[in-house]
Amino acid sequence: MRLSTLIRRPMALSLAAALAMTGAALASASPASATLAQGQRAPDFSAPGAQGGRRMTVSLRNALRRGPVVLYFFPRAFTSGCTIESRAFAEAMPQFRAAGATVIGMSGDDVDTLARFSTEECRSAFPMASASAEIISGYDVSLRPGMTTRTSYVIARDGTIAMVHNDMNPNDHVRETLAAVQRLQAAARPRRR
Repeated sequence: MRLSTLIRRPMALSLAAALAMTGAALASASPASATLAQGQRAPDFSAPGAQGGRRMTVSLRNALRRGPVVLYFFPRAFTSGCTIESRAFAEAMPQFRAAGATVIGMSGDDVDTLARFSTEECRSAFPMASASAEIISGYDVSLRPGMTTRTSYVIARDGTIAMVHNDMNPNDHVRETLAAVQRLQAAARPRRR
């Protein structure tokens, strides 16, 4: 074997080992993206919230009486991505209502902040709720203490999760959840013969 080959081989092996260790370290350092799975029962909750600046209690059980629920978690009110996402949900509310769905926004923010956010950025179109540590844990959406991941759940009227979209990019949450509630609506229609 040539000397140059012997010299390069250990370097190649140590470089490959270093890359493998770096990849493993990055994988273990990134937050888990575990969420509740489709078909699982959605944890029931009642949480303090607001719509159009008016304080209220937001209840999953009550919302499900009207039809499917889009429950979207977002990291923090008044940040750019959360504002983009919430405005997009507000703009799409006529389509969500036509599909029989209720939309609920949820974050770890306090109710005063969410009351302002609901009015200023959500155009008073749907309720915003303050997620407790128990709700964040129940829906498996913890980003770091007091903050949630950007995760959208479509919950069927029977309380089971029909769809999950977990992506920190806010762009597809509205499109994906609207398509899911429209599929639920189509499946609930009686078939004509």
